Parts: sequence; C-alpha cells; structure tokens
Amino acid sequence: MNIGKIIAVIGMCGSGKTEAVKYFLDKGYNKVYFGQAVIDELKKRGLEINEVNERKVREDLRKEFGMGVMALKSIDRIKEYSDKGNVVIESLYSWDEYKIIKEVFGDRFKLTTIYTTKSLRYERLRKRPFRQLSFDEAESRDISELENLDKGGPIAFADYLIINDSTIEDMYTKLEKLY
Repeated sequence: MNIGKIIAVIGMCGSGKTEAVKYFLDKGYNKVYFGQAVIDELKKRGLEINEVNERKVREDLRKEFGMGVMALKSIDRIKEYSDKGNVVIESLYSWDEYKIIKEVFGDRFKLTTIYTTKSLRYERLRKRPFRQLSFDEAESRDISELENLDKGGPIAFADYLIINDSTIEDMYTKLEKLY
C-alpha cells in the first residue's frame, strides 16, 4: 500500500527536535523512535533503563551491527505505520541510518533539520527543566555526536530547514508552512 509520508526530525541537542516531533504527532503522524531499539535490548538483557546502561547497549549494538542498526531495527515499524498514514522518526542520527531509510522508502522519506545557533542551544540546555547541561557538557555532547555518531551528514543533507531562533510558537508557524 505505502501511502504515508515519512519525515525524520533531526538537529543538534537543544535545537527543538522534541517540540517539532510533538507538532507532527498533533497532526496525526505516528512516531517511530529509533531509541526504542535500545530500550527493547535493555529489556531483553534484563537491565535497568538508565543513561549508563542505554549508552553501553547503544554502543554494543553499533559495534555488532554497524552505525545503521537503529534504522534496521525500525524498518518494520516504519512500514507498518506508513501503510496506515504518516510517520515522524525521532532520533535518526547517523549517515548510515539515513541511507538505509532512504533506500527502503525513497522519495516518501524526507529529512527536516531544526537549526538553532550553538549559543542559543547551549542557553536552552542550561535552563531546561530536565537533563540540564552546562556549556562544557553541551559542547562535549555536540562533539561526541558529530565525531562518534556521524550526525552532521543527515543535518547537512536535509530536505527542509527550520530556523528555530525564537519562540516555540514561531517554530510551529514555520512547521505549519512546511506541513
């Protein structure tokens, strides 16, 4: 059948990806969370779900199956949901993940980058009510994601760009134009 659109919301930490995903959920999209593969593996191994175990399992999976593992483990769910409607993908990071999803879904799949300047992202991360990050922690995370997760490729190759340098409402207005 293959009727639904498939959009991956991508960007650096603090750019507004979570809010953009919420926007698409409010529009009736089904969410596929690439991190679910890690949660499923934690449960399979009988491990507590926490940051330390998640990082370990994520790294184990990538060592064993490659940088595209989250996409490979999510394809069936994306197919199932996209046969019924539109899909938003949360937590696509690597170039390999992009290539796998693009190969399977072709032109139905689009990347939407949420872009915010580094200084504004770091300010947001410092002030957010959960998982706050200091400037040094935010910078370290950025560098790690670029160097270890190959995150820059999909961001640079996006089909759509949303500049999120103002309010959530402003970002939603920009997403509405895209929608």
